[in-house]
Amino acid sequence: MRIVRYTQPTNRFAPASVFGRNPWSGLETEIDRLFQSALSDFGGAPAADRFPVDLYEDDHSAFVRAELPGFKRDAISVEVVDGYLTIAATRETKQGEKTSTAKFNRSVALPDEVKADGVTAAYENGVLTVTLPKKEEAKPRKITVAVK
Repeated sequence: MRIVRYTQPTNRFAPASVFGRNPWSGLETEIDRLFQSALSDFGGAPAADRFPVDLYEDDHSAFVRAELPGFKRDAISVEVVDGYLTIAATRETKQGEKTSTAKFNRSVALPDEVKADGVTAAYENGVLTVTLPKKEEAKPRKITVAVK
């Protein structure tokens, strides 16, 4: 058996404490930044060009409800293209002689069981409700079983 004597390695660089900086000092800030960016869609403030939407369904249709208070009916457009529902709204505000335009949009991926040609939309009291009917084969069916 051979015994090897351990010697502590010498450091060519000065320790971080000499420079007045802890190597862990930025870790908490970086973790906070990562959580804020990853969880921004979960209850955080909505982005400036987005608006809140609710998605729900029943046996016959899927629904997208968007809150668009203060928008005129003709300033809202609803499109279904390549499996995505896109809602866009434009609002013009005048302050004195200055006119500013704000554009908002939101896209939602549609499930395969939605019939794109039967989509309807209704705008009432600042709430846009888009109805997306399901294909017949996607609807649940009740089958009676005969017992002999």
